[in-house]
Amino acid sequence: MAAKSIKKAVIPAAGLGTRFLPATKAVPKELLPIVDIPVIQLIVEEAVASGIEDIIFVTGRGKNKILDHFDDAPELEQKLMALGKEDLAKKLKKTCSLAKIVTVRQQEPRGLGDAVLSTKELVGDEPFLVLLGDDLVDSARPCARQMVEVYAEYQKSVVALMRVPEEEVPLFGICGGNSLGERTYDLDTMVEKPSVQDAPSNLGIVGRYVLEPSIFKYLEETELDEDGQLQLTDAMARMMKVEGFIGYEFTGDHYDAGDKFGFLQANLAYALKRRDIAPRLRAYLRDLVQRH
Repeated sequence: MAAKSIKKAVIPAAGLGTRFLPATKAVPKELLPIVDIPVIQLIVEEAVASGIEDIIFVTGRGKNKILDHFDDAPELEQKLMALGKEDLAKKLKKTCSLAKIVTVRQQEPRGLGDAVLSTKELVGDEPFLVLLGDDLVDSARPCARQMVEVYAEYQKSVVALMRVPEEEVPLFGICGGNSLGERTYDLDTMVEKPSVQDAPSNLGIVGRYVLEPSIFKYLEETELDEDGQLQLTDAMARMMKVEGFIGYEFTGDHYDAGDKFGFLQANLAYALKRRDIAPRLRAYLRDLVQRH
């Protein structure tokens, strides 16, 4: 049977971004820049580089600026052209043509599972990608592409995994299972934020998933947790027991751009890859360390 192609990606972006207040009072956290490119643009670019054609944003109140960022800005482009900044004008134009973008509104913040469930009608009956709006993975081969390739091989839903330090285990969804080969696991356990003692491993879930459309059925059957949240991990755990689930330990550097320290890490790491910035930044960092 031919592998089903994956052309749609869901990017939840309805969170309030309280960890970055007051910066996110008027600016969605997803538009905070990594050097000079918004976090969410980097994630959309990863999706497109992985074969995605349709992007579905799950947004909430105050998130219209995300759509504005990916919309045409002809007056600004014309002004840049008039100023002789053609390269910058072309960059803006390219941002607007990355993919077909649609949006669905999450009426209230009821968890990641609810955000994914809200896209049911737009996704339809086909496998799809989910990329979280504040998880960055910097890798030579896009993390999302790695996930798509694993799905093509096993024809089962796939979740991205990484080894996390023991003290961070209670901060992650944690998976356990049997090795299928290098970096790939046939999962038999998924637990949302377990204690270190109860965790089946230190393989933490990172915000990249390939999901069969049957996930919507499991989400509809999953009860809200004690905080009134619909947990995607709970629905995936039920799906795993019936259909199976693959875990893949991706290659690349992960940054939690929704965390202040992770955001700073990402900015430094991406800046150090830039020829126009890296030499001065390295010199500055050496001097800064010496002075502090």
